[in-house]
Amino acid sequence: MEDAFARSVPEVLDFFGVDPTKGLTDIQVTSHARIYGRNVLPQEESVPFWKLVLKQFDDLLVKILIAAAIVSFLLALVNGETGLAAFLEPSVILMILAANAAVGVITETNAEKALEELRAYQADVATVMRNGCFSILPAAELVPGDIVEVSVGCKIPADLRMIDVLSDHLRVDQAILTGESSSVEKELESTITTNAVYQDKTNILFSGTVVVAGRARAVVVGVGSNTAMGSIRDSMLKTEDEATPLKRKLDEFGTFLAKVIAGICILVWIVNIGHFRDPVHGGFFQGAVHYFKIAVALAVAAIPEGLPAVVTTCLALGTKRMARLNAIVRSLPSVETLGCTTVICSDKTGTLTTNMMSVSKICVLQSASHGVVAAEYSVSGTTYAPEGSIFDGMGMQLDFPAQFPCLLHIAMCSALCNESVIQYNPDKKNYEKIGESTEVALRILAEKVGLPGFDSMPSALNMLTKHERASYCNHYWENQFKKISLLEFSRDRKMMSVLCSRKQIEIMFSKGAPESILSRCTSILCNDDGSTVPLTANIRAELESRFSSFAGKDTLRCLALALKRMPPGQQNISLDDEKDLTFIGLVGMLDPPREEVRNAILACMTAGIRVMVVTGDNKTTAESLCRKIGAFDHMEDFVGRSFTASEFEDLPASEKATALQQMTLFTRVEPSHKKMLVEALQHQNEVVAMTGDGVNDAPALKKADIGIAMGSGTAVAKSASDMVLADDNFATIVAAVAEGRAIYNNTKQFIRYMISSNIGEVVCIFVAAVLGIPDTLVPVQLLWVNLVTDGLPATAIGFNKQDSDVMKSKPRKVNEAVVTGWLFFRYLVIGAYVGLATVAGFIWWFIYSNTGPKIPYSELMNFDSCLKRETAYPCSIFSDRHPSTVAMTVLVVVEMFNALNNLSENQSLVVIPPWSNLWLVGSIGLTMLLHCLILYVPPLSALFSVVPLTWDEWSTVLYLSFPVIIIDEILKFLSRSSTGMRFNLRLRWRTEKREVRDK
Repeated sequence: MEDAFARSVPEVLDFFGVDPTKGLTDIQVTSHARIYGRNVLPQEESVPFWKLVLKQFDDLLVKILIAAAIVSFLLALVNGETGLAAFLEPSVILMILAANAAVGVITETNAEKALEELRAYQADVATVMRNGCFSILPAAELVPGDIVEVSVGCKIPADLRMIDVLSDHLRVDQAILTGESSSVEKELESTITTNAVYQDKTNILFSGTVVVAGRARAVVVGVGSNTAMGSIRDSMLKTEDEATPLKRKLDEFGTFLAKVIAGICILVWIVNIGHFRDPVHGGFFQGAVHYFKIAVALAVAAIPEGLPAVVTTCLALGTKRMARLNAIVRSLPSVETLGCTTVICSDKTGTLTTNMMSVSKICVLQSASHGVVAAEYSVSGTTYAPEGSIFDGMGMQLDFPAQFPCLLHIAMCSALCNESVIQYNPDKKNYEKIGESTEVALRILAEKVGLPGFDSMPSALNMLTKHERASYCNHYWENQFKKISLLEFSRDRKMMSVLCSRKQIEIMFSKGAPESILSRCTSILCNDDGSTVPLTANIRAELESRFSSFAGKDTLRCLALALKRMPPGQQNISLDDEKDLTFIGLVGMLDPPREEVRNAILACMTAGIRVMVVTGDNKTTAESLCRKIGAFDHMEDFVGRSFTASEFEDLPASEKATALQQMTLFTRVEPSHKKMLVEALQHQNEVVAMTGDGVNDAPALKKADIGIAMGSGTAVAKSASDMVLADDNFATIVAAVAEGRAIYNNTKQFIRYMISSNIGEVVCIFVAAVLGIPDTLVPVQLLWVNLVTDGLPATAIGFNKQDSDVMKSKPRKVNEAVVTGWLFFRYLVIGAYVGLATVAGFIWWFIYSNTGPKIPYSELMNFDSCLKRETAYPCSIFSDRHPSTVAMTVLVVVEMFNALNNLSENQSLVVIPPWSNLWLVGSIGLTMLLHCLILYVPPLSALFSVVPLTWDEWSTVLYLSFPVIIIDEILKFLSRSSTGMRFNLRLRWRTEKREVRDK
């Protein structure tokens, strides 16, 4: 029943055909179960394992590599090749792809845990009336129409419509659903609000929320998926995971690269059609196959097989650094996404605030002997831990607060006129509450005031265990006073009272709304000497002024405390006794902002990141918080900056876009609004981070580009998020963003390094094919270079130090390419040199090497006709492994020098020397050691078709390799000057113009 909140109690009962005094019959239960289903969240369908595996290969570059491996395998069979060397290349390619697929499958199978965690918020049992009798049944057996009874501490088993309140009032904590920091009072009257949100449905008890005060009966109106919790589940199921900016750019680059590779492979094959009939191949078909093998080798050379592994490794290194900052990363790609975040949508309760109501101010009458003198005290400590101090109006800490009469009696009243419990949880290592949050705040205040008569009280309390300390002072007062009678809180009185007895003295303590308590007081306690004086009109006016200041400017939730001496022997109290009270004091409490939040928001603003506060609380309270944390700095008028969900929905479509660009505060929201907000911002090309801790935040956390859950939050929120803040510290986000930006910068560096290296390999094979010289490198050598030689330095580049100004620039644009403009030109130049140097090393051995044949260049170009001609050298020299070994070594060494170029994008090696990243230096040393192993260890040298090199050959390798540093230094110099800047700006202007045209 979707509109039960708008119907009267008789209408709802008639709809389900149920008698509230008897409940459903067995026949009705069976019928309703068949119509409405079971009261469980259904098991979502999981993606079959084989589909997850296939999904990992749905990439153009991967498909090209698979095709290359299959072709290589078939060519080996056609040529009758046998042994390990024949099938090494396809085997290595397939192993790489299998490893990458395994990582992807593991990541995706962990992604849907949020839906499983959601079931933890369903109640296990319920007290149900059926056939005229109450019984305790499994909550899963509830059906719409069941009459259910709930009381303090009860978890609501389904969505219920209130039909009767069995106590003076009923209050429910529904923070997991709405984010409200205080409990909500429930009532029987129907709701007439249009577009009612959860907070407006005050007659509905929502599944998974908890009763904190009172007892009531209600009728089940929604079960399973038709509950508020079920709607959150459905919202999460409909949310599709978005690709991260880096993944999108890598995918785009991969598609572009695949097209270029295909074009070059076809071009190489076509260019050599004239050589198909060369005698060395033994026929046209054999020639076609030979050059097809070269095209396959070219594809292998062009595709950076190690790129996925290096990206994953770099992101994993970033997660370790972020873990040290208390940011636990659940999804590797989110590390990089942080770097381009433009908007942080932050939940208020529990994220910007502590989600722990605490007393922050106290007002008492200091003295009335020389005019009205009121005293204000401030209270430190913002959690449920009994830790904090009390300070006077001058800011001086009170060493023994219990020595002051008003503070002492406030502590007594707070401890005795109270139904809540505070306890220490050793497993979670924190203090937890049971009951109303405002009452818990009063319990903690009693602990901070301490006990009278003990000079060593502060140090003595600190010697207690955490379990004993949780309520030590409260237990003291409860042992001193015996509770005799209780008048519960009611909506009409707005107060509660308790009659206590101590040493044959009966005292009634009362607490409630300030206006209700003040109207019943005739005297007031003085704080200077403990005397009681009449409550004059002047004193009353002063107290009302302080109350207005607390509730207005400070937006504190205020309670007044009072007492009354009762006749000896009285055993009961009535409503008539709640008059002629003595006013003790006024306390103001709030859900306090975290201390570090203001500086964190300022840092976000400096970094060009907009912070939006999103909360289910009311507008006035949230605006006050925004002032405290600096979100509304330099703003006198909040018009256009602060909206409730209903105000935003009522805006015309044209004005919503403008409002989104200016909005700082979004209040009275429910889960669907949060998800809608994220989607709307994403449509404006914003990269959105959503923070939260409740079940209500889960759909938006999953939809956001990066969902950030609090470490103390619900398991549902954590499972739906990409990152968890272990310390619940909003400031940790700022440090994580800085780390994310640094990781992206390093990622760009090693991607460029690998691209320029692969360009060099392509140039090498293409130039050799065009010149008509023998194969420069064999495929297995290219694989070795791509995976090992490139992979180790590329990974080490991920350890480059963070730039000092990383948080002083605006977030990069989502559509910014990994390699753009002038940089692309630079790496084409570097890649071209890498390829030409490799070919030069190959040719040098034939023409100039002392260990080579020293043949003319023309002979080298006509190597394929050697068998038909008379030559002064044996034709076997063209199958010698020395020239390809020299070429491969040049390729390896030139890429090691190129790795040093990537210590910085534009800074010279003179400014940022190699030893600034010792990991890179070490990886270069390890790579050269591995290369020497395959050169000088016989089994490995045979596997990779290489031979040992002489010192003369090593000298030539160094001569050909070192100039890559000089070339890049010149290009870096041009980048720092206006040349590269003009080139980049011109390319960016063309890109933006094209994007506008496409739109």
